[in-house]
Amino acid sequence: MQDFIAKAATLLEALPYIQRFRSQTFVVKYGGSFMDSPDPEVRNGVARDIVFLEAVGINPVVVHGGGKAITRAMDAAGLKADFIQGLRVTDESAVNLVEQVLSREINPEIVKTVNSLGGKARGFSGTEILQCRKLALQGQNGEEVDIGFVGNVTSVNTEPLRECIRRSLTPVISPTARGEDGKIYNCNADVAAAQAAIALKAKRLVFMSDVPGLLRDPKNEKSLITHLRIDEVEALKRDGVIDKGMIPKVDSAVTAIRAGVEKVSFVDGRVDHSILLEIFTDAGVGTEVVL
Repeated sequence: MQDFIAKAATLLEALPYIQRFRSQTFVVKYGGSFMDSPDPEVRNGVARDIVFLEAVGINPVVVHGGGKAITRAMDAAGLKADFIQGLRVTDESAVNLVEQVLSREINPEIVKTVNSLGGKARGFSGTEILQCRKLALQGQNGEEVDIGFVGNVTSVNTEPLRECIRRSLTPVISPTARGEDGKIYNCNADVAAAQAAIALKAKRLVFMSDVPGLLRDPKNEKSLITHLRIDEVEALKRDGVIDKGMIPKVDSAVTAIRAGVEKVSFVDGRVDHSILLEIFTDAGVGTEVVL
């Protein structure tokens, strides 16, 4: 009986959040090593959370990554994976492979999983939704470094996404885009998710990865920063707390907050129902970024 009472208490704790967020748009960036887990329960866990959001009247929009799958596909094709400043060098052969893996393999699989669990999702190649300009990367001496077809998302075609929302469908978007030259570009999924959240005037933006959140000490998971104001970010960068792969995430979070997104969360996709724990409980999990 106590187990049933505890479950009822959990539902009651979630109730005010469900009431508050009903009909609101939440953008979820879906990425991390858990996407490649051999355990279907791990892979399906995030999809179940998305279906739950649908069921309680929230409008989820998913932007996914897939870096490890791209590296495996490049290895199989005999293409070398090079990175400069953490960004994948992407020539014409590589960008076509990126589009194949992200938009024709990973994207349909996520849509299929959501639908199999009782949700309703529709997949989009980012090239249908996102516009970008070629990323201008500076080297250590200030010189421009050409890393190929890598873009920075500049605009989002929201009408197909809003049509999905009107029809209670979850859009699932790959992080590729069309450049000003009409060609396909590989884009950072964190940036793409933030730009989608801004364009859709989303209530929340959730970044999923395979770390607990922002850590003061990367080797100590107990050093989790649970609450971060955007005016604290520059000091954490100077101290090296925000470094490498966390920089585009945090920068995207700051951009989204300044553009009107209420809160941005960094959560661990390896934790069961981490999205729901962050959104529907008083304590939450991971790191929350606020104004």
